[in-house]
Amino acid sequence: MHIEPFKVEIWMNEWENHCTYNLAETCVASLTIDQLLQLSGRNSDDLSELLAMKMTYGAIEGSTRLRAAISTLYDARDIDNITVTHGTIAANALVHKTLVSRGDRVVSIVPTYQQHYSIPASIGADVQMLRLRAVDAFLPDLAALRDLVTADTKLIALTNPNNPTGALIDRPMLEEIAQIAREVGAYVLCDEVYRGTGQTGDGMSPSIVDLYEKGIATASMSKAYSLAGLRLGWIAAPAEVTEQIMIHRDYDTISVGMLNDHFAAIALESRDKLLARSHEITRSNLAILDAWVDEQPRVSWIKPRAGTTAMLRLDVPMTSRDFCVGLLEDTGVMLTPGDAFDMEGYARIGFANNTDVLRTGLERLSDYLAAL
Repeated sequence: MHIEPFKVEIWMNEWENHCTYNLAETCVASLTIDQLLQLSGRNSDDLSELLAMKMTYGAIEGSTRLRAAISTLYDARDIDNITVTHGTIAANALVHKTLVSRGDRVVSIVPTYQQHYSIPASIGADVQMLRLRAVDAFLPDLAALRDLVTADTKLIALTNPNNPTGALIDRPMLEEIAQIAREVGAYVLCDEVYRGTGQTGDGMSPSIVDLYEKGIATASMSKAYSLAGLRLGWIAAPAEVTEQIMIHRDYDTISVGMLNDHFAAIALESRDKLLARSHEITRSNLAILDAWVDEQPRVSWIKPRAGTTAMLRLDVPMTSRDFCVGLLEDTGVMLTPGDAFDMEGYARIGFANNTDVLRTGLERLSDYLAAL
């Protein structure tokens, strides 16, 4: 089976361990286990409860404790309809492989995480792209979506909040998208890995599973919860989809690690404290980035409303890749070139890492731009 190279992951794999100032990072600054225990009202003494844990496969579908904690993220979701996976990347792959067959129409927004169009294309689906535009604040044009959604559409794929732009689809637009899907009986897959990172209020955007009977949500511990090292995600879906997902999952997962399951449950049981930490980082760091953009004559943007990344429009005499490679080699600052998202002329910046790294990285980026 041929599949297109995963451009953003190839870039990250090539350069992430060779930079000094990682402004390509997409996770809120990662937690240590010690920090997780402190935030959840525990300490190192609580690690002793792990000593008696026998290292079996554990609960194949994920522990009841973990799935109960995940279910509280949604208005009304039976834990039997939650499937635990190896990160959101496995969750998304499972949904596409379960639902999509050769010849099915799949409508995916772009830019987005490449899984959402390259996996169905590899299956032989009729993949149609709905391009997000700066003039629309990188939100879907619903008239254009209606034109692409036909009677044979099986799936509409979104990321909300959006990766890479940080755009946020609010409830009214999500409800309109659900209605477009409802009219043809299509599923809506919403990759919600950045849910909880909104710049206002409690940061929690509506989930598609709470708005549409054929809505499917994927998410994980990686971004908003700062625990990418757990490699733990999930799918919330209708019962008939979950049943089919579990059949596919038996072939490639068996179960997640018991330690991963254990620490994810601790984190989600204290999610308010973890999200409060994330909000402090993302909101203060975005203000720093906003002030920096205002001072840059060669940079413009649509300020993100959620997420941990933004797309910077660059007025430079070179390709986005040449710019990013030169920047990294000259200054140690790492961004992600726009061509990884089919957005030439842009670069993605991550703003949710260590604040000192962000400040210093932006200073060096300023100097590099001024010298061009």
